[in-house]
Amino acid sequence: MSHDEPKKFSRAVENLIAGLRELPEDRSRSKKRKVTELSSVIDELLVKYRISHDSLEHSIREKWPELVGVANASYSHPVTVEKNLLVVLVSHAVVRNELFQHRESIMEKLKKLPGCGHIKGLALRSG
Repeated sequence: MSHDEPKKFSRAVENLIAGLRELPEDRSRSKKRKVTELSSVIDELLVKYRISHDSLEHSIREKWPELVGVANASYSHPVTVEKNLLVVLVSHAVVRNELFQHRESIMEKLKKLPGCGHIKGLALRSG
């Protein structure tokens, strides 16, 4: 430890010193952690949440009206890809039935989109 860095004590020792100096003790349960550079935290978040990269779901959402038709697209919303299934929230029972009836043709169009070849089917959920 260099002479420039302050010496770090445990909370119990800090509270003892505070008591001797007639200062309030630290009764919180928080832990002191090492300081992390903000740039490294931001880089981790950009990678983790795929910020500034087009996600597969975003690409599907852009093309959704072309895949299912404008009328059906207004009552349905592709959410995510889970276990090789595209999860779609559908807010109207008639549209849900329509998507179910035409799922094969929708899947043919969907598989032609870049990165969507691994998707095996649709999971239609009310929402």
